[in-house]
Amino acid sequence: MALSKTEIKQLFERLIFEETSPHDWVEDVWGLSPLLGDSAAKLLEAFEVVIECCPEEHLEHLVLTRLPLDETI
Repeated sequence: MALSKTEIKQLFERLIFEETSPHDWVEDVWGLSPLLGDSAAKLLEAFEVVIECCPEEHLEHLVLTRLPLDETI
């Protein structure tokens, strides 16, 4: 079953940010520390660039090898 980039991005977001949206996570970190918030914003930007630039088959392999055994797609 091939996954689209949108589905792959959503799976990675659930793995990394759990129930929080990525942008809310950045704002939460920024509220704790502007310096760390700036780093969080840069990490989110890098995450989005990687998702956009990598071929779907590489991203799919990566996300499927990182899913917990009880996680459903």
